[in-house]
Amino acid sequence: MSKITAEHLQRNACVYIRQSTADQLVHNLESQRRQYGLADRAKQLGWMTVEIIDDDLGRSGGGIARPGFERLLAAICDGRVGAVLAIEASRLARNGRDWHTLIEFCGLVGTILVDEDGIYDPRHPNDRLLLGMKGTMSELELSLFRQRSQEALRQMARRGALVLGVAAGYLKVGRDRIEKNPDQRVQQAIQLVFTKFAEFQSARQVHIWLRDEGIELPAKSRRGEAHGVVWRLPAYNIVHNILTNPIYAGAYAFGRTTSRISVVDGRKRVRRGVHRPMDEWDVLIKDHHAAYITWDEFERNLKAIANNATGMSSALTRGAAREGELLLPGLLRCGHCGRKLHVHYGGKLGRYNCYGARMNHGTERCISVSGLSIDAAIAKEVLRVLKPLGIEAAVKAIEAQSGETTAAERQLGLSLQQARYEVAHARRQYDAVDPANRLVAGELERRWNEALQAVAKIEGDIAAMIARRPPPLGEPERQQLMALGADLACIPPRRLRRASVFCARRSRRSSCVAMARSFMQSCTGKAATILSCT
Repeated sequence: MSKITAEHLQRNACVYIRQSTADQLVHNLESQRRQYGLADRAKQLGWMTVEIIDDDLGRSGGGIARPGFERLLAAICDGRVGAVLAIEASRLARNGRDWHTLIEFCGLVGTILVDEDGIYDPRHPNDRLLLGMKGTMSELELSLFRQRSQEALRQMARRGALVLGVAAGYLKVGRDRIEKNPDQRVQQAIQLVFTKFAEFQSARQVHIWLRDEGIELPAKSRRGEAHGVVWRLPAYNIVHNILTNPIYAGAYAFGRTTSRISVVDGRKRVRRGVHRPMDEWDVLIKDHHAAYITWDEFERNLKAIANNATGMSSALTRGAAREGELLLPGLLRCGHCGRKLHVHYGGKLGRYNCYGARMNHGTERCISVSGLSIDAAIAKEVLRVLKPLGIEAAVKAIEAQSGETTAAERQLGLSLQQARYEVAHARRQYDAVDPANRLVAGELERRWNEALQAVAKIEGDIAAMIARRPPPLGEPERQQLMALGADLACIPPRRLRRASVFCARRSRRSSCVAMARSFMQSCTGKAATILSCT
């Protein structure tokens, strides 16, 4: 009691209250009662004014975002606090930085610390030593808790039994199993993404196609798994995540991302969700559950996406085909240094240039070649490879155009089935309620009307899509396509890509584009040989 002086009693007593998680706030109520009870102890010790600081309920003591603790330090520095009360050191801090900062400030202004075991004055060497040991034990205790829990999670993950959440297209069964969503609309929407990627070989083109066709993709409801999925037009990252998530290849993966810690303005910053290479994943179990694609397809998709990169950091990747008058922008490499060639347009002519050596070493550019000569050589090689397949491509274009329904129409048909079910369900609910109970009947009637409006909207979309459907090809158009397939050389080299795009749009398909692009990329090696000899 001699450590408490009249000077301490003239100031306020601060009771600091903290619990680590939201779950503790709900279920560990006894700890809250013990901590709030410290206000009575402060009054018993002689303080008339007691301030309770409970801003950090639900926050970890080892974290960096604790407004309540910062408020406590500010009050101590102002000289308004005579004593800080907490049930133990771990409530005040679980990291050495915060704990020793608190002790240092309390020692400077003469504030004492009170817990359930005693009263400590940081200005006394023995008390300061004891407080330091308490803080060290608190920090060590948190490290042990984390180590045990993380090792338990890793042990479950090694068995493939740690299922914290599942991607759209799957459902969690029990505590440790996942299976495909039985909803056929969900399955077909997910499968459509992989089908179109196999056709386009570009995540961006798949995204654009889905948006243009008005096809919605399923997403996990933010209100929890029990609320199923919600349907919305996809953003690019949704398409990319579907294509790069190993769960759709039937694989269980754990440790795909990590955290990186940096110091910014003297404070720790944690960057979460940093992707790791596949060979550094903690756990990878193939054939763990039902898949949408095979593992080989998944690896090919990853390789195609990586090769499509065209940024500054992708100098060693192949890159996607680019737009422009020239045939192969973004696909050619210098035969001397291996860097990608830049395209320069001047007037009606274009040139392929390599500026890599000049930018990196200040020397002359490696090579500069007229686009006319390169295009002529590439067009000749492409036409030679395509010629035997020309008739087959024309037949496929005709068959695709004359197909009964498109993928977009099938997805809208599934949406219509789901909407009609919602109407029937809403009507059954409305019929089951007592009409006199208007508080309930009015709400159910509103839901029924909304479901009917949704059906009417989808039916209108289907009708509009059928109206936009191009008419069947006439005999002259069929003959024109067959002639085009038989004599591809009649297409001017610089119009080859545009002609293939026209064929794809006319047939409501883009197989011609994908085929033309794949053949153009297959000729890249031959083009590089030509360049190195030029």
